[in-house]
Amino acid sequence: MTILLSSIGSRGDVQPLLALALELQALGEDARLCVPPNFKPWVESFGLTCFPIGPDLKQWMAQPAPSPPVKPSAEQLRALAAHTVRTQFPVIAEAARGCDLVVGATALQFATRSIAESLGIPYVFAAYCPAVFPSPDHPPPKIPEHHPQGLPPNENLALWAAEDERWNDLFRVAINEGRAGLGLTPIDDVRRHLFTATPLLAADPVLGPPGATLRGMQIRPTGAWLYSDSSALPEPLERFLADGEPPVYLGFGSMRAADNTGPMLIEAARALGLRSIVSRGWGNVAAIDGASDCLAIDDVSHEKLFPRVAAVVHHGGAGTTTRAARAGAAQVIVPHNYDQYYWGHRVQQLGIGASGVDREHLSVEALVQALSEALRPELRGRATHLASRIQPDGARVAANYLVGCSSLAPEAR
Repeated sequence: MTILLSSIGSRGDVQPLLALALELQALGEDARLCVPPNFKPWVESFGLTCFPIGPDLKQWMAQPAPSPPVKPSAEQLRALAAHTVRTQFPVIAEAARGCDLVVGATALQFATRSIAESLGIPYVFAAYCPAVFPSPDHPPPKIPEHHPQGLPPNENLALWAAEDERWNDLFRVAINEGRAGLGLTPIDDVRRHLFTATPLLAADPVLGPPGATLRGMQIRPTGAWLYSDSSALPEPLERFLADGEPPVYLGFGSMRAADNTGPMLIEAARALGLRSIVSRGWGNVAAIDGASDCLAIDDVSHEKLFPRVAAVVHHGGAGTTTRAARAGAAQVIVPHNYDQYYWGHRVQQLGIGASGVDREHLSVEALVQALSEALRPELRGRATHLASRIQPDGARVAANYLVGCSSLAPEAR
């Protein structure tokens, strides 16, 4: 069985698919990935076939953001959306040739279901966060704006209805053009088409349980798809960890960061008498000096590092949130966009971390306050207790499910 796994985004979008591909590979199945080109060498290092799609997002994120921010017009947004959709159709069609099943992960998979339909093979949609699915329990995630969590159900439903209209306005014409080229009938609802009636939820059920759904959708939770990184921590990092009390980890993953972010994070840790590890990430957050109480690192195994730190300060990506929770580390989330606000809300609800730190007004004082809250003994105790409840085998559960998907129900195809 040959299965195409497709996603467009940062490492947080691609790494879960890699975890799933490796589980499929262990079952004797042929998994191939369609992901941004900057991940191609990494994917191929595991003996997997990789089809590049879209731009090099790491290179794009490394570019400085325009100042002041430029808001595109409605016409520019439609043109960009149409270009995105049109460029996906030929790439996905080539990647899916000879496949028995297509999996589209994240909400930017505009061509995957249509290509699967044209080939007469099953299609499965997967999301890494329950907030992606329409529900009265939460508002829709947005980029770059966001809606506050905890709104009344009727307000959430109104926001979802408006977001559906926006998606149809941006993407429906281009999707239907692509479908017409494949001899397929047009769709009338973009989100319903992309998500299907029976999507997978690749999130830990304790951290991100599925909420109430709309339109008869039946979500199938699998648990988070966690990639197990067996690589050793770099020797300088090992020496630093062994040289004193557990430090605070500070990193925003693929998010852009202001030039003063690194110094600010380290100053906050120092104000509390803490050592710090700063992950440069895609935004190139760096340490402020060569002092012995801080260390700047590149990508390392969160699985191995997080159990050895006092707290994790991060952007609130699904993968980082889950890894920190599984390590029993207290968390401080500084959400930047999309589902990160949901994860910050959940961490606060579960009492395993602090959230609500405003990235637009990030300051040493705000970080000191949040870290002080996260390091309270009772909060750290809850984080330690919850760690044992995080399920590590979501990718294996999903792989076993997909192997049995050679014949899906018509509504899921």
